[in-house]
Amino acid sequence: MVYVKLESDWTDGNGVSHAAGESVDVDAATLAALQADGIVSEPAGSKDGPDKWAGPGSPEKWAGPGSAGR
Repeated sequence: MVYVKLESDWTDGNGVSHAAGESVDVDAATLAALQADGIVSEPAGSKDGPDKWAGPGSPEKWAGPGSAGR
């Protein structure tokens, strides 16, 4: 299951209506369908989120020894 924020109103398979801006828990197949329909989108920071490498070799984020102090 994945927790996502809706970009527009959506009614789930059980007939429950959810408003835009609401966060819902959906399975992978439902997520794919919602993305295809434009009802959810990737978070703004998803390409550079906290799970991405921020160590040596990533000068924009690395703040350890050898960094430029950014």
